[in-house]
Amino acid sequence: MDWDIKPSGVQGVVNKTITAAEGFQKAGKSLQTELPEAAKHAGTITPGGGSAGEGGGMGPIAGALGGLMQSHDYRLAYIGKRTEASINGAINATTAYVQGNIEQAQNAQNEALKEPKIDLPGAGQK
Repeated sequence: MDWDIKPSGVQGVVNKTITAAEGFQKAGKSLQTELPEAAKHAGTITPGGGSAGEGGGMGPIAGALGGLMQSHDYRLAYIGKRTEASINGAINATTAYVQGNIEQAQNAQNEALKEPKIDLPGAGQK
């Protein structure tokens, strides 16, 4: 494989990717906070709207919001791990290239392409 890397170009792309990743991270954290709060205020299935702690059950909207968050937990974690691996792989491969170690650069690139492992507490195997 022929390599022709411009380290300053890689640095520019990495910096833009880090900025975008910070936006995803902020959105993910917001979802983890706001969806449960929205579910809490979405109502119950008891007359008079008592809370679950007062004998009320979770209403359909609260259940749907909980299910939405649960369905996205894995995806959000995957995006974070994949982004981190890609950024680190680009940095490591470029560093090796600049140092003249093409084999090490190829190894760093191959490592970045590996499938990330996601371990969500209590989620079981996916």
